[in-house]
Amino acid sequence: NTRTASSSAACHSRTLMSTLRCIRMRVRQAQCTVAPSHGSPGRSRDRPWSLRPNRPGAVRSQTSGRQSLEDLADTIVRAVTALSIGRANYAGHSLGTIVCFHIALRNPRLVKSLALIGPLLAPADSARQGLRDRAATARAQGMQPVADTLAQATTSAATRREQPVTVALIREMLMRQDAEGYARTCEALAEAAPPEVAPIKCPVLLVAGDEDPIATATGVRAMAARLSGARTRVLSRCGHWVMLERAKETAAALEEFFLQRR
Repeated sequence: NTRTASSSAACHSRTLMSTLRCIRMRVRQAQCTVAPSHGSPGRSRDRPWSLRPNRPGAVRSQTSGRQSLEDLADTIVRAVTALSIGRANYAGHSLGTIVCFHIALRNPRLVKSLALIGPLLAPADSARQGLRDRAATARAQGMQPVADTLAQATTSAATRREQPVTVALIREMLMRQDAEGYARTCEALAEAAPPEVAPIKCPVLLVAGDEDPIATATGVRAMAARLSGARTRVLSRCGHWVMLERAKETAAALEEFFLQRR
């Protein structure tokens, strides 16, 4: 009934928010973590801290010009250098994982480790036109049709059935993006060439969902085979939004990985 459904959704919402706070706390236990994805920068002088920059065109960051993923990596490095961070652990999700790879390849002295969730090297050739079409949709119709489609298409069947709050959160995260900034990011991803990751020697954690249609489990395992210091976790009944769909398992994997880097 309605009361039971409402109670279940509220309970899941509290559990999800509690687990996300746990992820943030555990990430901060590493010496320094830079996550080039969504979020706002934060720092504590009295304990290890994390920096969560918005990429240009995301959330409240201004959209200016067209940028490649290499350009985005250089933007993160400039921010890290300006803050005198030195070596740090880097974490990313989806497109952010490609940015992390470029940072590690172009500035290995800055990278202590990589924790990559829903990791990619580049979109599949069959997906590139879809990214261009998505950019056109965002410009012509705004973010609502993009958010409606992706919140359903990129989550697992179990998430859609059992975690309505998570699906709603994913949709809201997409809805908050600037349409032009999002479109330019889609175009940058559509043009991305896969980086050659074999030279990366730092420890790497790859966390994937077994139902992820973008960063497939098969592709992630093949990626791990090209990285000498990689370990892989594939989470069951999970789509592309790994840290939201399987928040507790993601937090545990990050805790284990980062605490070994201290």
